[in-house]
Amino acid sequence: MAGAKEGVVFARNGIENTGFAYAFSLIEGKYKLPVLFCLYLDGTTRYNELKRKLAPATYKSLTSALRGLVADGLVKRVEYPQVPPKVEYSLTERGLSLMPVLDELCLWGEAHRDDRVPPSDW
Repeated sequence: MAGAKEGVVFARNGIENTGFAYAFSLIEGKYKLPVLFCLYLDGTTRYNELKRKLAPATYKSLTSALRGLVADGLVKRVEYPQVPPKVEYSLTERGLSLMPVLDELCLWGEAHRDDRVPPSDW
């Protein structure tokens, strides 16, 4: 079982050199997962359309998330030479390979969102 093996590696070496740490480093950040999910659901999308869908995101935070996702090879950015400028974003094959994991996360969230555990006093 892969999860058990990953746990043994983590226990022996710490989290830095695990597949979990690598995967998390690609998707950590406030808007990276929402951007990936929007691109998964909607396909190729322009910047302002993403901005509208992720309304609380500032231009700076959305741009930062997109740059990181492009740099990590999860998202493709295509800029068209026209006036006004047109830029579109879409998932790469690498980004698409992450979607089964996001699907499972969504299913888990749907199954458990009504059974929130109340905060405890430590």
